Amino acid sequence: MVHLRIVVPVDRSGKVLDLLEAAPSAANLVFLAGAARQPSGDVILCDVAREDASVVIGDLKDMQIPRDGSITLEPIDSQLSDAAERAERASPGTPSNAVVWEEVEARTSESTELGGNFLIFMILACLIASVGIYLGSPILIVGAMVVGPEFGPIAGFCVAVVERRRELAMRSLSALAIGFPIGITAAFLFTLVCRATGLLDTDFSGSQHPLTQFISHPDAFSFIVAAFAGTAGVLSLTSAKSGALVGVLISVTTIPAAANIGIAAAVADWSEWRGAMAQLAVNLTAIVLAGLTTLSIQRRIYERRRRRHLGDGTRAVAGLSSEPKGT
Repeated sequence: MVHLRIVVPVDRSGKVLDLLEAAPSAANLVFLAGAARQPSGDVILCDVAREDASVVIGDLKDMQIPRDGSITLEPIDSQLSDAAERAERASPGTPSNAVVWEEVEARTSESTELGGNFLIFMILACLIASVGIYLGSPILIVGAMVVGPEFGPIAGFCVAVVERRRELAMRSLSALAIGFPIGITAAFLFTLVCRATGLLDTDFSGSQHPLTQFISHPDAFSFIVAAFAGTAGVLSLTSAKSGALVGVLISVTTIPAAANIGIAAAVADWSEWRGAMAQLAVNLTAIVLAGLTTLSIQRRIYERRRRRHLGDGTRAVAGLSSEPKGT
């Protein structure tokens, strides 16, 4: 279930209440007249089955509630309520598979911000990966994958394309276009410093460490694994359970490949440089294609569900048109 806190202008409270009372997926409806002060209006609380949350919120958007009031979503982890159980049974599907698109938009918008923390994490991840490549240590490579923040902008770009949100797409691309070069530059400079101080042998080559050679030797499995990871990452992002996301980060070599680009350039090992560039390109391409495909399927399922909702009479009870103003 998802808990909604809705601040409603007084002139629209009746329509919102009618809508929620008629929705079989809504339960535990509470009305607080005049409780809101800024913006002024009434406060309506209710719980909605996760499967229908975006559909109900879509109706509220058609009433211009976000423009003149607000809608707050809070996931409910535990609840003892027969009414809530009836609401969930009235909504086809399972909560774990349901996509709350407003929740997805909020998650991706936060993770695509090109701020200081994002750049610091990119730099630290590439530096950790660099040491892993120096030492031929898969453990450090895995650690760098977990620290890397790059999946957020990649997922944000996929969401932006599917929802046709140009501003989010540009923010996501900017984060990737600036973050990766900065991480690569950090690895390049770090390698020069390590060579100058004697921490790294002057004849160092990544090909000397067979346990980490996969970073610069892409093959068909590189694309396949990245595609699987992109699909799993998007499913983790859109589902109620996101514990799989860490595993997704570990399964792709974007950060190690970026670090190896800087290292190879610093030691003038151009065959390794070309291999790392190819690995990075393969991973990014596969993740984006898999993410777009997964999100497109999920979006199509949601739009079909919304079309069915438009014809079930619930909106008519609230005095809404059968045609939505947007999906």
